[in-house]
Amino acid sequence: MKRRDLLAAGALLALVRPASATPAEMAAAINNFTGGARPQTGKVKFDIAQLIDNGNAVPVTISVDSPVEQVRAIAIFTERNPQTDVAVFTLSPRSGKAEVSTRIRLATSQRLMAVARMSDGSYWSHGVDVIVALAACIEGEAP
Repeated sequence: MKRRDLLAAGALLALVRPASATPAEMAAAINNFTGGARPQTGKVKFDIAQLIDNGNAVPVTISVDSPVEQVRAIAIFTERNPQTDVAVFTLSPRSGKAEVSTRIRLATSQRLMAVARMSDGSYWSHGVDVIVALAACIEGEAP
C-alpha cells in the first residue's frame, strides 16, 4: 500500500460518523431488560436537567417511590447514544433507599428512559426529553 493510499483512507475514516442507536433499538433494550413485560408509567422519577450545556458528564438521579425492599433494579436507557443501555443498578434492602445517582455521557439531544424492576415482577418507567448543546460521544465526527 502506498503512503498516499493510506492517507486517503485515514481522511475517509475521519469523515465517518460514529454509530448511534435508534428509538427501535432503545425499545428492544428495554424489552430485553423487562423480559417482554411492558413497563407502567409512574413511581419512577428521573431527575436530570432539560437543557444540558455539555454532554460529557451529565448528572442523573433516579428515584423510585417505593420502599427499597420492593425495588430490585433500576436501568437507564438512551435513544441516540452509541449504546442504548447505559447502566443497570441492582438494589437490595441494604441499599438504604430506592435511589441511584451517576453521571452519563450524551451524544446529542434525545429521549432517556429509566425503568425500575420491582420484587413483584412489575416494571415502572419514566421518560424525559433532553436538549444537549455540546454533544459528547462524537470523536471523529466531521465538522
